[in-house]
Amino acid sequence: MRVVSRVRDVSLSGVSLFSDRQPNRLRIESRSADFPAIWLHNEDADLAWVLVVIGDCAWAQLAYQFGHELGHVLANSWDRLAVPRAPCVWLEECLVEAFTLRGLSLLAASWERDPPFANDADYANAIREHLDYRIKPYAAQAPSESCAAWFHKARAALDLQGGESSAEGPATLGILAHLKNDSECVADLGALNRWPARSAAPLEDYLMLWEQSCAEIGAPGRLPGHVRRLLGVR
Repeated sequence: MRVVSRVRDVSLSGVSLFSDRQPNRLRIESRSADFPAIWLHNEDADLAWVLVVIGDCAWAQLAYQFGHELGHVLANSWDRLAVPRAPCVWLEECLVEAFTLRGLSLLAASWERDPPFANDADYANAIREHLDYRIKPYAAQAPSESCAAWFHKARAALDLQGGESSAEGPATLGILAHLKNDSECVADLGALNRWPARSAAPLEDYLMLWEQSCAEIGAPGRLPGHVRRLLGVR
């Protein structure tokens, strides 16, 4: 509880929550098998149910997994209707992956200053090592060409991805740079998926609907434009 509370606090510190579709409560359940996820349940319409799969006292692993799923909650992907669908589910995965990587960096600094457990400031190094471990595969995917050039070559395959998909390195790292530099970009995640088609909308429509959603709820609206330019989409 100390760790997930700290992850939530550092990830959302200074971030305005604009969404009108957030849960009243979070349930975090540790399981010994399967994979981390948002459990799309029918039990309580005001409860977001997060599943994590971690080892004993694996706080960095917990922070990473919970941060990713918290990103989905922030992006309004937590209720029973939030089934991920092509063609834009991959982009949401990139967005929430960037959100949790940013959170790990903030958590390491917070842990070093004020560890949640006595005499445990050195564990900040383990968090940074886990962050490096998570970023390394994305950096290896990063092309020598621009992210936009990569996207236009990869788009046909990306458009076919449905359900739970892996985040893509070039887009994830590009989005991460904006989230780290501007907390108002983080706030824009709260405007995602407030339209009926959700991730099933074509990318151009998805970005337009996101921009409109930002305007509707008063979110800054910076991140959709950054993503549009990053991917070279008009």
